[in-house]
Amino acid sequence: MNHRLKHPKAIILGFLTVLLAAILACGSSATATPLAAPPTAVPVAGATTAPVATVAPTAEPEMAMIPSGTLNVGQKELGPYFGSPKLAGNPQIFVNNAAPVTETLGIASFDSNKVLPMLAEGWDISPDGQVWTYHIRKGVQFHKGFGEMTAEDVEFSFNQVANSEKHARASVAKAIFFAEDGSRTVTDPYTWVVDSGVPFSDIPIDELLTTPRSVSAWIVSKKQYEQDGEEEANRNTAATGPWEIGEWKTGEFWELNAVEDHWRQTPYFAKMVEWEIPEESARVAGFKTGNLDTFVMALDSVGEVESVDGALLMQVPNAGQSQLNLYGQTYVNAGTPDQWPSYDPTLPWVSSNADVDSEEWKTALKVRLALSIAIDRQAIVDELLLGFGHVNTLQGWGGSDEARYEPDMVWDFDPERSKALLAEAGFPNGFDITLTASIRGAPSEVEACEAIAQYWDDIGLNVTFQNVPYGTLRPQLVARTYQGATCHSASIRSAPTQGFASYTNASPFSYGAEHPFLEEYIGKATSSVLKSDREAAEDALARWNFDNVFAMVGLYVNDNIWPVGPNIKPWDDKVKQGDLRQINGYEFIQPR
Repeated sequence: MNHRLKHPKAIILGFLTVLLAAILACGSSATATPLAAPPTAVPVAGATTAPVATVAPTAEPEMAMIPSGTLNVGQKELGPYFGSPKLAGNPQIFVNNAAPVTETLGIASFDSNKVLPMLAEGWDISPDGQVWTYHIRKGVQFHKGFGEMTAEDVEFSFNQVANSEKHARASVAKAIFFAEDGSRTVTDPYTWVVDSGVPFSDIPIDELLTTPRSVSAWIVSKKQYEQDGEEEANRNTAATGPWEIGEWKTGEFWELNAVEDHWRQTPYFAKMVEWEIPEESARVAGFKTGNLDTFVMALDSVGEVESVDGALLMQVPNAGQSQLNLYGQTYVNAGTPDQWPSYDPTLPWVSSNADVDSEEWKTALKVRLALSIAIDRQAIVDELLLGFGHVNTLQGWGGSDEARYEPDMVWDFDPERSKALLAEAGFPNGFDITLTASIRGAPSEVEACEAIAQYWDDIGLNVTFQNVPYGTLRPQLVARTYQGATCHSASIRSAPTQGFASYTNASPFSYGAEHPFLEEYIGKATSSVLKSDREAAEDALARWNFDNVFAMVGLYVNDNIWPVGPNIKPWDDKVKQGDLRQINGYEFIQPR
């Protein structure tokens, strides 16, 4: 059966038989010890009325140690090293934050809707949610000798995000932290006061504050940018994490050096080398020969890992959610000089009329519905995820928010109805479509997308399947030039609002679907200080997107499995909430 955990947790499984027995017994419902939060931290309470403040004592390093040895990690994709909040894109943001080379003002706890202080000791929030005062942690040192972090570095780093052409939350950072009718004040070296001009929900703010995520605002040295220039700061970044960037080579490796006497946690290993190994079989071989201590793993490699003497598996339930995106549906500014390049009403799923009551819209809707219900989501979960997950209706609602679906909000697998809908829409013989797997570190993401290509082929479509690095695909999504469909994984959200920015016209990154309805209701959700108001807007968006098969079309929620080699200890009690497609908590991994 499918069982939804209220709080993701990690568990250790020593043998594949135990692992499979748990699946067969009750899906992914095994329980475990809650993951650790930063020492002595006090969480921000969930906003049932207005957001409330938090303060925490200064954390001390867990223990003094001299790091030694090398930790070797296999990654699907690294690319060149980028560390600038302005210039970095994915996959670099993922790896920087998961490693972590970089750190943020806060960190997400496994009790969803709570954010714990990290580089900030805490923050105060005005009753109307408009003015946030951040108390910056004292004594945190930048890498490479660039001195102590201050509030000026924090403001500089957020400004870098706000002016990025690559960061998926640049528009959010600009609207909240650098609003034209707002203000920013560094009142002393450790205090930053931000007036957003208008109230904002805490959800989009928390998203920028927390790590490890691909949408966070990490802190770097302003002095390094001024002294060495943007390029050097991008490629040899002075940040604050337990690891600092050392030597790297595009397409081969990143070498990270441990930061001794780190303010939060000195790594146990002196070095960590992240190896770019695109092929799953090569990563598995590296693990079996002992050349890799852990790696980003497809679920069908569980048996191979199990065969390694002394190896263990860490299971992280509800680690991510995957969705289907149909690009070209950029109706905002359609027909004007500001129309996005991807908008093309000749695409079968795109309407020439944004009015949902028009005949053009209803015809395109039939095509979108046909594409969705042609997919056997349960078969993907059972056969490709090996039962490590469950089907999902809308991206963004994966996890505890699935309980808010209305009873009819289910994508029934019905290929015969798909064929009938295509015929009604004028495509009895199908049409051409490009389908691309967004390679973002989720388990079995390429295989699941290949399965969708086959389902579409079965209803008569001529599918061109693309398996390209995400670094190749993403620039097309940012520029709104891609026309086709993608399978795309994302993290579990603390609330659906957390991921809404990518469906707005102002966002640098796009899922290919923008509409005046989304602009209005996403605006309501992100500006709602009261939880009840935010959830009302979210529920309206869920209903509209399901009825119109427009955006946020869910596929499944997946668990993740992280292999633990025989030379290292499990670190399940130190896994950090956030984007769990990437392995994280490396600074806590100890030699076995």
